[in-house]
Amino acid sequence: MILLKIDWSPSEIFLNLGPLAIHWYSVMFIIAFSLGYYLIKNIYINENKSIDLIEPLFIYIVMGTLIGARLGEVLFYNWEYFQNNLIEIFLPIKRDINGSLFFGIIDGWKFVGYRGLASHGAAVGIIISMFIYKSKFKYDSILWIFDRIAIPIAIGGMFVRIGNFFNSEIVGNYTESNFGVVFLNRGEIFPRHPAQLYEAFGYLLLFIILRQLYWKTDLKNKQGFIFGLFLSGLFSIRILVEYVKESQGGYLEELFGVLSTGQWLSIPLILTGFFFMLNSKKT
Repeated sequence: MILLKIDWSPSEIFLNLGPLAIHWYSVMFIIAFSLGYYLIKNIYINENKSIDLIEPLFIYIVMGTLIGARLGEVLFYNWEYFQNNLIEIFLPIKRDINGSLFFGIIDGWKFVGYRGLASHGAAVGIIISMFIYKSKFKYDSILWIFDRIAIPIAIGGMFVRIGNFFNSEIVGNYTESNFGVVFLNRGEIFPRHPAQLYEAFGYLLLFIILRQLYWKTDLKNKQGFIFGLFLSGLFSIRILVEYVKESQGGYLEELFGVLSTGQWLSIPLILTGFFFMLNSKKT
């Protein structure tokens, strides 16, 4: 049996524009949001909804994703650090005695981008943002919207994990074999599970399933079913991949043990998904 070992040492930077560096992680977010906009537009056109509803919907999803994901990282995984560095929660900067911002105008800081984002926080952020959106744009039901935005969000998750792979972060455990990825830019010599790619592949499969259910079946008319399948499917994938992923810490893991923080946070979302599927009603 031939096992595959890959040496991985990519540049995190996609493009340098003078003092400004565009990172692969940011590019993956741009692709995710752009593709999501295209998919949602096709769905709204298919259902004879005004395309004027899409732009504000897109803005609410983007804001809910970024704010929720950032707060999820802060509260679930890294409050011990951020409680003493509150300014870094929403500003893409970090203290560095050798760093400078704005061409040397401000010393002691460096631009790092938003490197800490948590998917569970993003899920909560999107849900809350959709309730705010629905309070202003009154058409159909909140479950109708959730069923449809679940499809692009699933494929968006795939691109985010690919971005993590370029950053050599959220890595898997050592495989203890000749299979896996050696993250050379982390100074390592032993292969790890490419947990980011496992998760990305899982999200791709989930996207294909959700998209087929929407376009090829009548399940889109059972309000809450597609959204429920999205929640239970996505976070089941998360639980499974966590078993081969290096611990990211977090207070739930420290408090309860047994499971990782990511797994503990996934359980209520999976149960919520099953609830919506079992209680979905045809419109």
